[in-house]
Amino acid sequence: MQQGNLGIEPEVLKAIYGQMARIRAVDKAVQAGLSSGKFMFTYWPMTGQECIPATISQLTTSRDYMITTYRGIHDQVAKGVDLYGMFAEALGREDGVNKGKGGSPHISDPSSGSMVTTAIVGAGAPIANGLAIAAKERGEDRVTIVNFGDGATSIGAVHEAMNLAGAWKLPVIFMCQNNTWGEYTRIPTYTASPNFFGRAEALGFKGVQLDGNDPAAFYKGMKEVIDYVREGKGPVFVEAMTYRLGPHAGVGDNYNATKDELAAGKERAPYEKTRALLLEAGISSEDELTALEAAAKAEVDDAIARALESKVTPATETLVDVFADVDSVPKRSHYPVREAEGEFSGPTETMTMAQAIQSAQKAAMTQNPEVFLLGEDVGDPHGGAFGTNKGLEEEFGDRRVRATPIAEQAIIGAAVGSSIAGMNPIAEIMFSDFMGVCLDQIANHAAKQRYMSGSATHAPMTIRMQLGGGMGGFGAQHSQSLEAWLTHTPGIKVAFPSNPVDAKGLLLSAINDPDPVVILESIMLLFTQKDQVPIGDYRIPLGVAKVKREGTDVTLITYGWQVGQCLAAAEELAKEGINAEVIDLRSLVPIDYHRILQSVKKTGRAVVVHAAVEFCGMGAEICSTINEELWDKLKGPAVRLGAEYAPIAYSKIIETNQVPHAASIAARVRAVVK
Repeated sequence: MQQGNLGIEPEVLKAIYGQMARIRAVDKAVQAGLSSGKFMFTYWPMTGQECIPATISQLTTSRDYMITTYRGIHDQVAKGVDLYGMFAEALGREDGVNKGKGGSPHISDPSSGSMVTTAIVGAGAPIANGLAIAAKERGEDRVTIVNFGDGATSIGAVHEAMNLAGAWKLPVIFMCQNNTWGEYTRIPTYTASPNFFGRAEALGFKGVQLDGNDPAAFYKGMKEVIDYVREGKGPVFVEAMTYRLGPHAGVGDNYNATKDELAAGKERAPYEKTRALLLEAGISSEDELTALEAAAKAEVDDAIARALESKVTPATETLVDVFADVDSVPKRSHYPVREAEGEFSGPTETMTMAQAIQSAQKAAMTQNPEVFLLGEDVGDPHGGAFGTNKGLEEEFGDRRVRATPIAEQAIIGAAVGSSIAGMNPIAEIMFSDFMGVCLDQIANHAAKQRYMSGSATHAPMTIRMQLGGGMGGFGAQHSQSLEAWLTHTPGIKVAFPSNPVDAKGLLLSAINDPDPVVILESIMLLFTQKDQVPIGDYRIPLGVAKVKREGTDVTLITYGWQVGQCLAAAEELAKEGINAEVIDLRSLVPIDYHRILQSVKKTGRAVVVHAAVEFCGMGAEICSTINEELWDKLKGPAVRLGAEYAPIAYSKIIETNQVPHAASIAARVRAVVK
């Protein structure tokens, strides 16, 4: 074959093969090391898929963003992740690219543009949208490529992400590396779709199918795709046809394939075909290719040898990188004293909690152009289901107040991605009950990104959730208090205001916090209270509780709309000579154990009250800590009062009986004080 008939510049083809050689050297070294017992870590081989990232590497730079999956070691190598740092990471060493905290399936390396590696199938697609939003809003010509296998096309997150990207014309490429296997399952077994790229057309944007084993054809097709996306014409779905020669996990050949299938796959494998093409076309000599391959092997061997000599990440790192500040991490017997807010000055205005939330967002968006709001129906004229965003779209425009599809995974994923890129998104989830729809993005991505990346990346995002409960008429799927889901997930901060002043101050602190924060807003309180709220910017620090009523006989510890119920109960108890102190926690993570324990030392008794189900709730945690720390100072054990263990009833009579209220709180206190 003549060089002119290749359909690709010879030097480009040589460069693609050079990356393929590096990828193949990594693959061989890992499989040899695992087989011999030289080292041990989980490995998902990508043997046979080398051409896809190797070719893309010639069309993109480190400025372009990439997301990949646990099977993405070939993507990482071609993107430019340092091999020593990559192997040290896989081995759990402190010199790893993420300090050994993420391991091979969770690499983040912003210096190369490798932003997120997710071990959750399909979960990277919504996050890619967020990276693309950041690039587009900043006027950058970056493209974001999110890699996933054909199996991920069955995941709802991918569909939600594609729909959002199409609607907003985001500069993102959905790169489906179709290796014909969804883990251990063949494509015809799990879908009737004749192809995957056609799904893009159904969602209103471009889809193409390319031969991912032919570097010349793939280069030509990908150049057109990348140029199209870089020019701002919207997303593209690429179905790159290839074949996985190895098993889903481990080493060796794909033992699920028949002998004929495997033989055909090896015949089409891009590494060997490209090598032969370089020789046949006279682009490279055998000696040149042998030297290139030897250099790749030497690079890999050196990286592995040094990684094996590097220090194992020590146990002293356990709590580092959970949050930006290690003192925010709850830890037994470590109760930091955080400074409370000072006296507020300046003009005030009478506001409901809904208006205070709107005021906080307006202040943050005015101060920082990288703060934006997204969620269902958040735009004007409604300003969200509860009007907490009214007027913001009119003032800041529809690119900073983004009304989204009804797609919670897409909403939270976009917030995660844009925050990793350095923006400060505020994502609104209409009811906390809907958290279950997007819990993966919250718990496995927003919460864990700082830790898994060793603080190479983090997610300074805010999630606002409204909660029903206490009013009747919302029923079991719109009335739950699910804060325990969040507080049991390391890496998420949680605040729950009880009044308009705190709602604005806590929200402003959350928006400006370096970590993901969830603000829980009680629907019951949005319009029923009015306070004099400072007009300007002020902060209620996270992790600082407040004494709402001083007392001497018992401490009531609570948060959210139960603060009002506890205050009412305290007034009733005062008529009986029982003087109750009421503490509003305000934030649950970080939690202010210092002020809790100081109060209980004084009163000798404690009752923790919350609207959430009592079983396994915050009350159990707080009571356990009080009883452990103050057992010799208590007049009786700390106790809790929460909702009965049942879904919240539609009937207001049943709900009122289920959830703590002033009368039931007073009764619980009487039993404790006796």
